[in-house]
Amino acid sequence: MTDSVSPSPPTNPTPSKWVGISVLLGPSGLWLLLLLVLPTLVIFELSLVPGIRPGDVVNPSGLENYWRVFDAINLRVLGRSLFFATGTTALCLLLGFPVSYWIAQMAPVRWRNLLLLGFVLPLWTSSLLRTYAWITILRPTGLMNSILMTLHLPTIDILNRSAAVFVGMAYSYLPYMVLILYASLEKLDRQLLEAAGDLGANDWQTFWKVTVPQTFPGIAAGSLLVFISALGDFVDPELLGGASSMTVSRLIYNQFLGAARNWGFGSALSMVLIGAVTVAIALLLKYGDREAAQP
Repeated sequence: MTDSVSPSPPTNPTPSKWVGISVLLGPSGLWLLLLLVLPTLVIFELSLVPGIRPGDVVNPSGLENYWRVFDAINLRVLGRSLFFATGTTALCLLLGFPVSYWIAQMAPVRWRNLLLLGFVLPLWTSSLLRTYAWITILRPTGLMNSILMTLHLPTIDILNRSAAVFVGMAYSYLPYMVLILYASLEKLDRQLLEAAGDLGANDWQTFWKVTVPQTFPGIAAGSLLVFISALGDFVDPELLGGASSMTVSRLIYNQFLGAARNWGFGSALSMVLIGAVTVAIALLLKYGDREAAQP
């Protein structure tokens, strides 16, 4: 008969441990406070300003800034931003998943780091320079149409249209999707894939029933990162989409630095974006792993 050993009660951190925790977390906490929390509070305060600028009294209440978000013209701008962000996320996922799978599971091990470096290299240059490069490629007299003319094929004019915006944004955010998916696919349990094949599952059934559930956290994290980044993108829609591609980022810019000069409404738009991103992250943290574990 063996004696059962009762677990020892948890001990509270000693004062010296609290000092160590404070030293380790203090700099990052101060950084977040100064560069995230306080600026967000300032934006929230400005969103309740009842005038065009602090000190002006035009609107009867600062809450009118939030009601203006639901005007028809502003809802169209928000819808266009969601359209670009959703489409860019889908493109990056469709393009990035096969590439990530090939690098993680099929490419020679000695080449994997080099292949990943190839996707990271564009991030070493300015996003503005990359966008101007796409202007040079996509303009009517650019590189793409020159190649098509050489091949005696019809030319394509997509600059200053939605298609050009999708091309530029997908190019900008594809490396993030590939890196996150690679980290998830690298840990894929191949024994489960072999077991599914032994049980009679075809390739598509194995993909949907085994591969996707195992890599769902990576899919969700990569999609969320690309969606949030694309939702607030300013450069690509502005330079590649032209005047007809007004997005919420451009609308916010107009309120602060453009002709509108309405700080309260611009801050209200910013707070709406911050709230949407916060809800998306909270849902991912709460349900992401649970959904990934479902068969």
